[in-house]
Amino acid sequence: MFTITQEQQQYKTYILSDTTSGFQAEVVPERGGIITRWRVKGEEVLYLDTERFTNPELSVRGGVPILFPICGNLPDNTYTYNGQQYTLKQHGFGRNLPWQVTTQTTEGKASLTVTLKSDEVTKSVYPFDFLLTFTYSLQGNSLVIDQVYQNLSAVPMPFSAGFHPYFQCGDKSGLEFDIPSSQYFDQKTKEIQTFNGNFDFQQDEIDFAFSNLRSQSASVTDHSRKFKLTLDYEDVYAVLVFWTVKGKNFYCLEPWTAGRNSLNTGENLTVLEPGASKTTSVKLTADFF
Repeated sequence: MFTITQEQQQYKTYILSDTTSGFQAEVVPERGGIITRWRVKGEEVLYLDTERFTNPELSVRGGVPILFPICGNLPDNTYTYNGQQYTLKQHGFGRNLPWQVTTQTTEGKASLTVTLKSDEVTKSVYPFDFLLTFTYSLQGNSLVIDQVYQNLSAVPMPFSAGFHPYFQCGDKSGLEFDIPSSQYFDQKTKEIQTFNGNFDFQQDEIDFAFSNLRSQSASVTDHSRKFKLTLDYEDVYAVLVFWTVKGKNFYCLEPWTAGRNSLNTGENLTVLEPGASKTTSVKLTADFF
C-alpha cells in the first residue's frame, strides 16, 4: 500500500511511503524541489546536513539537489548569449527556487509531481521561458526521477541539467566502485587521469568528472554498511561526477547531461527548439545485504 502524507516541518514536507515494505522518501518542494530523505529497510540512504538545510541563505548540502540550467560552475560565474553577458552561480538556480506541487498518485506506487516555471527573476540570469516537470516515484527499493524540460521561448534554449545526490557511507576504504569509464578529469589539477577503480581518500577533496561512459549504469558497494547503490541514467547524461571531502561520511555520484562551462563551450549542451521538450529519467536503487 502506498501513501503520501504532508508534514509541516520548517518547510512543508511530502512523505512518500510504501507501507508494506516500510520504504519512504521525503520531498520539500519549496526548498528547491529537493528529495531530502530516503529510507530503505529503516536505513537512511541519503546524507543531509540539517544545519545548512535550515538556513535558506545557504545551498543545501545533502539529499538530491537539482542542477539546472548548468552543472558545475562557469569561469567568473558568467556566460555570453547573443552578445550579452549573464551571471549564473554554480549549478544554476533550480536547487534554490520553490517548486510547485501539481499532482500526486498512490496507484501502484507513490508519485509526486513538481514544476518550476521561468519568471522575471530567472530571466534576468537566463533569458528563456521554460517549464520543468519532475515526477518522483517510490517504487520498491528504487527512487525514479522522471523529468520533462520544455522550451516555451520563441528561440532555441540551451541548457545542461543533472542531480547532486549525497549518499551516506561508512568507512570510505570499504567502498567498491563500478563506474563505466576508464578515465576522469581531475577538477583540482585540471588533468585527465586513468581510472583503475580506486580513489585516494586521504585527499582533502576529490572532484572527478568521468566522461566517455560505456553504459548507462554505475554502482557503489559500501561494504561497511552492507549496502549497494545503483544509479541508472539515460544516454543524455554524458558525465558522471564523483565528489567527496575528507572527514565527512558522504560521497556524491552525480549524473550530468554536460560538463562544466558547457553554456560557453557548447560541449554536450542540450538545445531545445522553440516549443520542444526533452524527456528523460534517472533511477536510484538501494540494496542492503
